[in-house]
Amino acid sequence: MANLIEFKLLAPYNREATLIGSFSEWEEITLEKDKDGYFRTEIELEDGDYEYKFRVRSKSWFLEPDEWVDIVDPYATDIKEETQNGIVRIKDGKKIVDTYVWQHDDKPLPSDRELVIYEMHVGDFSGGEDDPQQRGNFQHVREKLDYLCELGINAIELMPVKEYPGDYSWGYNPRYFFAPESSYGSTAELKQLIDECHGKGIRVLIDGIYNHSEASSPLTQIDHDYWYHHSPRDPDHNWGPEFNYQHYDENLDIKPAWQFIGDVVRFWIEEYHIDGIRYDAARQIDNYDFMHWIVAETKKVADPKPFYNVAEYIPESTSITNLDGPMDGCWHESFYEIVKAHICGDRFDIEELKDAIDCKRQGFLGTNNVVNYIGNHDHKRLMVELAEREIFDRAAFKRIKLGAALLATAVGIPMIWMGEEFGDYHRLDPEPTKIDWTLLENDRNRNLLEHYRGLINLRKNNHALYTENIEFCHEDLKSRVLAYVRWNDEGSLIVVVANFSDSYLADYQIPNFPKNGTWHEWTGNYDIEAKDDKITLDLPEFEAQVLVWQPR
Repeated sequence: MANLIEFKLLAPYNREATLIGSFSEWEEITLEKDKDGYFRTEIELEDGDYEYKFRVRSKSWFLEPDEWVDIVDPYATDIKEETQNGIVRIKDGKKIVDTYVWQHDDKPLPSDRELVIYEMHVGDFSGGEDDPQQRGNFQHVREKLDYLCELGINAIELMPVKEYPGDYSWGYNPRYFFAPESSYGSTAELKQLIDECHGKGIRVLIDGIYNHSEASSPLTQIDHDYWYHHSPRDPDHNWGPEFNYQHYDENLDIKPAWQFIGDVVRFWIEEYHIDGIRYDAARQIDNYDFMHWIVAETKKVADPKPFYNVAEYIPESTSITNLDGPMDGCWHESFYEIVKAHICGDRFDIEELKDAIDCKRQGFLGTNNVVNYIGNHDHKRLMVELAEREIFDRAAFKRIKLGAALLATAVGIPMIWMGEEFGDYHRLDPEPTKIDWTLLENDRNRNLLEHYRGLINLRKNNHALYTENIEFCHEDLKSRVLAYVRWNDEGSLIVVVANFSDSYLADYQIPNFPKNGTWHEWTGNYDIEAKDDKITLDLPEFEAQVLVWQPR
């Protein structure tokens, strides 16, 4: 039985538009424009899948006046890669994305302060480990979920998964904002991945690109300057046509870019049940009013589930996330830069280290406001940074472990870049660079993985690390030792003692220790006594000891 299905295209200042598709043997169907600026029509369609496009007289400045162009529906939820046509799917007389049935919507998910985030690129994370050229997909990520659970991960942050040109990209060039990348799998396979994550208590954040689009994205072809700035505002930080969040259409009483991106964000929350967004290039978006609005929209649509909005805002600023700021948190870039410099031995500045470990000293409010990391997709891996300084093997692994200890115990939410936890070394490259799972055949790599696993387990089970409470209890500039204590009101207590020198410090004494009695050194798994308000311990070079109070 056929049913009337509506097709519509917002193009308020374009003269004409038509619809073409497999349902009409690719013959043009005339569209009528309404008072709200939409070209519309209704077509009788049986249940099934159909390919289609719009044809519109463009108003974009780089084309001839009123030139006819074929475009994919900006709201297409699926794309056929081979033809670059939109796909409309009809079921029971209505448009659907797919027939996936969610299984785990009732499962509780961790709160923002509990998050341990794992950033991954779907294509390079896994899949055909014996074939470095085989691209990973959503199914391959599903197959690794038990690994992530054993590591202690309770949130994954997917690098962009919206449809981009070709079969391999980091995804920061989105062409179609409502469709997932077809080379990663189907819409149902993405939903199954997210659903199974939820079933295992893992939240899923996506990397949202709302500053710009790929140059041939449909809106650029319809009427470029209706949605975008005419030209780059900052040519040194331009990655494609930039959405113009200042533009207001008085005739229709809409802000076109707000409306489109708002629809995008609501769609991904409602259709894919995502649990958070990382806002790429938030400083370049440069519109706090829009960001306040979009964050409020995410909370409203996701309610009652938690939803975390985190900005990439570099150089960082507390204004993006504090009381008057729009975001829940931001990437803590200074943590990375400071910790990297001290792990690599480039310098020792104890006040700088304290700023990184306690973000409140920089003006942030606390735990949820910063996402700390010692690696992400934008930076060389620390293993490479160390190698460039001719620090290899055991010495390099020791320093990575020091960084991991700081990451797990600093104020803020920790984030791990895929493969970092076992010492992957792949350099940044726009070409496919899959992480090397065979490294886990090596003792040092397995040992590093266990180190990460232990620290994450400590974080998840000792809630002193969920608080903003921190005090620097020992500072030794000469020996390059810094110690700090973390606690909560329920009696949990952790002291971290970090040696940033290349000297082994035997029988090192820390006076004014927070509590006398038995402490457990977490990374080495042994007990040690604090007496007379001091503790004495051996501190190997570039190593942190994590002491956990053992109540009697």
